[in-house]
Amino acid sequence: MNGTSEGPAPAADLDGSAVTESDIATPFRTEPPSHRAAFAAAPLAMAVVDREGTVVDANPAFGELLGAAPEELSGTPAADLVDLASDTRTWHAYREVLRGRQAKLRCKRRLKHPDGHSMWAQITVTPLTADAHGSPGVLLSVADITARRELQARLRHLQMHDPVTRLPNRTLFFERLTAALEPESYEQGGTGRIGLCYLDLDGFQAVNDTLGHRVGDRLLAAVAERLTRCADEAGHDRATAPLVARLGGDEFALLVEDSTGTEQLADLAESLLKAIQAPFDLSGHRMSVSASIGVVERRAAGTSATGLMQAADTTLYWAKADGRDRWTLFDPERNAHRMTRQALASTLRPAIERGEFRLEYQPLVGMEDGRLRGVEALIRWDHPQFGMLTPNRFIQLAEEDGSIVPLGRWILATACRQARQWQLDHPDEPPIFVSVNVAVRQVWDSDLVADVARTLAETGLAPHLLQLELTESAVMGSAGRPLQALQALSDMGVGIAIDDFGTGYSNLAYLSRLPVSVLKLDGSFVRGFQYEGEGVPPNPADEVVVEAMIQLAHRLGLTVTAECVETSAQASRLRRIGCDTGQGWLYSRPVSPDRISGLMGVQA
Repeated sequence: MNGTSEGPAPAADLDGSAVTESDIATPFRTEPPSHRAAFAAAPLAMAVVDREGTVVDANPAFGELLGAAPEELSGTPAADLVDLASDTRTWHAYREVLRGRQAKLRCKRRLKHPDGHSMWAQITVTPLTADAHGSPGVLLSVADITARRELQARLRHLQMHDPVTRLPNRTLFFERLTAALEPESYEQGGTGRIGLCYLDLDGFQAVNDTLGHRVGDRLLAAVAERLTRCADEAGHDRATAPLVARLGGDEFALLVEDSTGTEQLADLAESLLKAIQAPFDLSGHRMSVSASIGVVERRAAGTSATGLMQAADTTLYWAKADGRDRWTLFDPERNAHRMTRQALASTLRPAIERGEFRLEYQPLVGMEDGRLRGVEALIRWDHPQFGMLTPNRFIQLAEEDGSIVPLGRWILATACRQARQWQLDHPDEPPIFVSVNVAVRQVWDSDLVADVARTLAETGLAPHLLQLELTESAVMGSAGRPLQALQALSDMGVGIAIDDFGTGYSNLAYLSRLPVSVLKLDGSFVRGFQYEGEGVPPNPADEVVVEAMIQLAHRLGLTVTAECVETSAQASRLRRIGCDTGQGWLYSRPVSPDRISGLMGVQA
């Protein structure tokens, strides 16, 4: 202190509520009889405390509250009576009020009555004006707020718990999860790790739809009981059991604080699955259900509640997709692939408009003379973030969202234009055909016949120099519109090829009823032709199977292309059994259009 006079600081309310001038009690004067009578008769427990913190006077209500006669309390430290010294902050504020440096103190305390019961009290300390003799002091009042606290607790319990299962609800779960991820929660001991089992009942909606919501609610309550029992058993040897919560619908979560690793979470998930698999008897209905569980376990540091729940939700989706009635552990690599897939899916259509796609061409070579007969157009995505992507990274996405239709039109037009350009650039060489892959959705969701006719007319490419490839599973069993489209394209003069033949139906008899002109043998057959090691002969059965397919295809008037030809030994054997054309790294990898120009007229 510098000796200057300072006024009292603003009132301190340790419950966080604002204190106004009206909250500050009128200074208590002990001299007028009317004030003394009011003090004695007041139902509110009050005591006058001097500057040293000692009780000078107490009214009967104060004595009754503490289970003692008022006069017995005189000379007793007030802080001891109402537990004001139990925490540093409150004790400091109380001392400041006693010294006149703070206008008011208000706090809540849990007090124990001499008869044994506990009560919640709101304690207020305000300064008194000095009497004629200059005696300073404060007025301490104590209000019993036990009933109010209990009501608040009941209301909070209702607000934070699910009425059907009586489990903590989503709000309370996230409150606990957020608290568990605070640094002070895991830095002061424990494992510093956190685990989560995110559970969803398989086919629960069918229970509601067939038996009604009342039975559905009873099932949820029964499931909650079993989950709670599993959690209690898992926490038997630990300080706390996992928190079980219903997040909504048929979704439940079990939070494991201070987890010891993935093995602990795996054991918990296994016990949950077994507990739910046991039949339920509900109101005369005996039913069996299963669950899918996403399991996440990681270090708490650097983890957010949102991030943990997103990982759990993703993993639960994997468990569902993998067949249900199982638990799946979060896999960062699988998640990274999913995130990449989502990023690709969201930018696929704009990428077509921005021109981010390229075509490369892989030669199709005659087995007899080794000369270039045609090329297969292979799409590449030159992605600005992920680099050059091959079709297996995005074609399925394009088929799922329908963007395969505009992308397919672009591939068709670009490939036909390039084939026509090669023809113009090499007028003395036999023209080569271009083979373009077509998805089934292009046949259903667009007028493929019209698209092909328009493209051939615009580019000037002869129909017989275009070959369309469809997978075996897409062509076999075709009827209605797809078959009509294939027939119209064949009538136009366009070649139709079945790609990856031998991996699906392999129904050669059915081929006679389809307008197919080429079979492309899957690479798995060709790979069986290579020697397994030095001096080790190939399996003769592979050659027998391939030779039989080639002979049957020729009897049906079809030509055969072998994929994945990588060695001269493979090429020789394929040539010997009558294969017409080959495609693979022996001849060339997929290359740019100018490299194809260099191969024209050259014998492989």
